[in-house]
Amino acid sequence: MSDTTDLRMPSADPASWTCPAPLREQSRVVMGHGGGGALSAELVRDLFAPAYGGEVLAQLGDAAALSLGGLRLAFSTDSFVVRPLFFPGGSIGDLAVNGTVNDLAMSGARASYLSCGFILEEGVELDTVARVADALGAAARAAGVEVATGDTKVVEAGHGDGIFINTAGIGLIPAGVDLRPQRVVPGDVVIVSGPIGVHGVAIMSVREGLEFGVEIESDCAALGELVDAMLAVTPDLHVLRDPTRGGLGAALNEIATASGTGVVITEREVPIPPAVANACAVLGLDPMYVANEGKLVAFVPRLYADAVLDAMRAHPLGTEARIIGEAVADHPGMVVARTGLGGTRVVDLPIGEQLPRIC
Repeated sequence: MSDTTDLRMPSADPASWTCPAPLREQSRVVMGHGGGGALSAELVRDLFAPAYGGEVLAQLGDAAALSLGGLRLAFSTDSFVVRPLFFPGGSIGDLAVNGTVNDLAMSGARASYLSCGFILEEGVELDTVARVADALGAAARAAGVEVATGDTKVVEAGHGDGIFINTAGIGLIPAGVDLRPQRVVPGDVVIVSGPIGVHGVAIMSVREGLEFGVEIESDCAALGELVDAMLAVTPDLHVLRDPTRGGLGAALNEIATASGTGVVITEREVPIPPAVANACAVLGLDPMYVANEGKLVAFVPRLYADAVLDAMRAHPLGTEARIIGEAVADHPGMVVARTGLGGTRVVDLPIGEQLPRIC
């Protein structure tokens, strides 16, 4: 796409596509409904949200911001169905803690307590369950959060995949912190905390037995302390998001849509490790849509951007943080990337997910 292309031109409507592309009108659940893209958004918007109702749910953030007894609480829940259970850099137990801790952190809250539900398939080895539980407990201690309650269910052999886990968490939102996409305004600077696409490629490498010359480890990590460092610069951050399912591309699109602003990123500034770029080239994937489990993207007022970036780089989980773009008034709801060749391309919301079962 050239620089003269009208960026307000609507993208193609996938509802008009024919097979083998996934159709938007579905009578049954498909894998894409869990992928963090357009199908996931439609499932929540058109099925779950009308059934549940409520102003809090309408926020549709990573965590719900609640007022209770004079306190502002963040509350979140997440389910983990990753395959395989153990992968370079982590396990389903690590994900179950860090995923929920990070959802709370994206509202500015430090997680205080978690619940944990295990769904075990008949026949799974107890040694495997113990390894996962030990990893989960170690991750909770590292994140400074207590597993306060839990539940266990067992399903018949063939009706699960070894171990599924659900965690829910609560934490306090500090005074003066209001993180939500509706606060994004043109001029905000977009910062990503480090290299993207690592988790999804790490999962794929062990799942498919692929070798890329170097071992790629998941970036699975708890981001609470990194967010604390950013908020110490200013509580006036506008929005944070951890780009898990659907990757950075989906997260930017969700923020652009909710805020009614456009987003422009510089493609060469997006940190993609060479091993991830090479793996994605072999697999035919776009790193922009590959999942992360230890990264965040922030929209920060320009006044504070340099100081926030310095604070991020001073933290171990943000040493490679980088400014990648800005929010703009043009093409509201659309994400555009400036390419290395001087042109532009639309970074659209994915329909489903390139790599299923990655978290």
